[in-house]
Amino acid sequence: MPIIDSADLMPPPFADGLDVYSSGDGTPGDATYAGAANAAVVPADQDFGSCLEMLKTDTVQKLRYTGETPLLPGCYLRISARVKAISGNLPSVRIAGWAGAAGGAHVTGLTEVTTASKLDTYGKVVTIEAIVGTGARNGVELIWGMQPDYGHFGLDLTGANGGLLRIENLKIEDVSAQFVREMLNVVDVKDFGAIGDGAADDAPAFLAADQVADGRRVLVPDGVFRLAQSVTLNSRVEFRGRIEMPTDAILALTKNFDLPSYIDAFKDEALAFRKAFQALFNNVDHDSLDLCGRRIDVDAPIDMQAAVSNKTSWAVRRVIRNGQFNVVASPAWNTITVSSQARYSISDKLRLTNVVNVANIPVGSLVTGKGVGREVYVKDRNIGAATLTLSQPLHDAAGTNVYQFQRFQYLLDFSGFSSLSKLELSDIEFQLDGKASGIMLAPDGLTFHLRDCFLTKPKDRGITSIGRGCQGMLIDRCNWVSSEQSLAAEDRVTIGMNTNANDNKIRDNRFVKFRHFAVMNGSGHIFVGNHWFHGDTRNNGLRLAGLVLTQPNVKTQITGNYIDNNYIEWTNEHDAEPEHNSELSFGGLTVTGNIFTVNDVSPWFNWFVIKPFGPGHYIQGLNISGNVFKAINGSITRVDKVDESLAPLDASRHRNIVVEGNTFNSIDQIISNPVTLPFEQETASDRWTVDFAGYLPFSGECRTVQSVVLRNPIRNASNVKVFPGHYVETQMGTLRTKVHLNWSQAVKGKAWVTARADNPT
Repeated sequence: MPIIDSADLMPPPFADGLDVYSSGDGTPGDATYAGAANAAVVPADQDFGSCLEMLKTDTVQKLRYTGETPLLPGCYLRISARVKAISGNLPSVRIAGWAGAAGGAHVTGLTEVTTASKLDTYGKVVTIEAIVGTGARNGVELIWGMQPDYGHFGLDLTGANGGLLRIENLKIEDVSAQFVREMLNVVDVKDFGAIGDGAADDAPAFLAADQVADGRRVLVPDGVFRLAQSVTLNSRVEFRGRIEMPTDAILALTKNFDLPSYIDAFKDEALAFRKAFQALFNNVDHDSLDLCGRRIDVDAPIDMQAAVSNKTSWAVRRVIRNGQFNVVASPAWNTITVSSQARYSISDKLRLTNVVNVANIPVGSLVTGKGVGREVYVKDRNIGAATLTLSQPLHDAAGTNVYQFQRFQYLLDFSGFSSLSKLELSDIEFQLDGKASGIMLAPDGLTFHLRDCFLTKPKDRGITSIGRGCQGMLIDRCNWVSSEQSLAAEDRVTIGMNTNANDNKIRDNRFVKFRHFAVMNGSGHIFVGNHWFHGDTRNNGLRLAGLVLTQPNVKTQITGNYIDNNYIEWTNEHDAEPEHNSELSFGGLTVTGNIFTVNDVSPWFNWFVIKPFGPGHYIQGLNISGNVFKAINGSITRVDKVDESLAPLDASRHRNIVVEGNTFNSIDQIISNPVTLPFEQETASDRWTVDFAGYLPFSGECRTVQSVVLRNPIRNASNVKVFPGHYVETQMGTLRTKVHLNWSQAVKGKAWVTARADNPT
């Protein structure tokens, strides 16, 4: 802050000549007191020494110094003079000035006179003074802001004419040091014209203070400061007062860009987060918003796109990290439920048409009804056309049906963006407390990343994808805890997450007691190092799917996970034509090195269930290897199952199935493919029948025989060693699980027979 030497401001003594003292405003061309009949220099007053004696002859008798006294940003000047009445009527005296801008223009609209002081005694010396400056500070009467560049200052005599008085020389001094605490390294926005009354636009003052700060802190003192436009501050800012801004105006704090600074500025945690997020997406010179460990109490869903109303898409990496969101109960979290009639056609498989009351159905609503698979959402709506765009096709839904729509309320709702990519949420705890869902993704986008976070007790959903905003999503080292832990597994409704697009990486997470931890469409997914646990305390209790895969050919790996009291379900429920046509069928799945455990369940529980929603499907590429299966407090019949409630698999078409190297504990029937069985024919026969029923996975048929290895010499009925020729027949018997070893003569003996439920090529 510049401090001007008072010697450079001080008007010359009256004794040096009255030609620089005007009887007008002090501007060029105004009359001066040089030679005036009502003014003269007195050389030796007993109180003042040399002074000016003036007779009041005008209603407002002006005395102005014609010099242009500079007004610099943040400077405060004191104008003073000592006066006394000599004779005649007693006038009133006040400090006055004229505000000038570049080129000699008058700056109007400012207070240019102060409160007058009445002279009440002849010969009594009275000091008349006032301070002029840019800011509304205590003691400043002439608050001129940032517009004037200079002023003409002096006195006004008011009241009755005819009074004679004497005036000591005018003084103009820089008193900025009384207001600007240079030793504290602070620049106060009020020194640059900020008012802080909640009405005036203080944005120019903030920008001016920031411009001259030069490494010092900008201070926003007590008050309510309205910023009517976007403001970028490149200095560190200390907020004591409160900021008010339009929703679309941006406050960019480039030197202290963190949530606590925005809370200090706006004095409201949720508003502060929205404004900080807005700045993060508007060139605040930072790639991440640090919440600095703060807890944000939130009583309504945060519409993240509405916070950044000038952006509908984003594709530059941004990070929000290190804090906690705490949901506070309010009606704003209530689910919106709508029932409406609509028409569906498989020729337009992602659209509902002729939707009744379409305007009442919010984007992001969960759709349920006839032919609707799990986790189908409204991605978009066209009110004029009465249509809804869906996240997934429906099955068995052609025609007109009534559907139910539920719009859950999400703490962070990104659905207003058309596309959002490269957003990362890190080291955040979402305390949802059964009141709100967690995160709704944008309809489109890439590589959303959630890492090292806690999603605690979501009301309905943890993360929801209503479109393809989950493409390449990364979920790493997060802890998910259901709000329904005390319920039986089949009574739970919450779902941890869903996806519609491809290439998701779900790694090193822990999921506790949801209905399903994930419902996954798309392909190219990788599940590594996770523990998902869905049990309850009931004996012989039901268990539901923890992981649901809804695309038949998934190109997915499930490796090194702990799959605890739930199973993997594999369906094609998101297919408008679920019967097999020319598309790839169930395949592309690798399940290796996992721990499968269950306890206190009925024997018919299975860890791996395939459920076709239409006929003609088969397995064409499945690897289940190196896993450990263990039942506790009872045993189960087998680990695999084909749910044929809607359609069977066509086992005659299975290809490329590998089930080997697994460990089975308390499992009645092991499975393997290929499977090798010992066989002994005790009486001579030219046909040995080997039954592989039970051993072949997923209701498999015995399609091929890989080898027949004799365990001892083959003998005829006379017990003579012989060397007959033989051939095999597969898919024999009612279940097509038997192999016929046909010999050229009746023989007996022992063999190892290795068969497969598939054609391996």
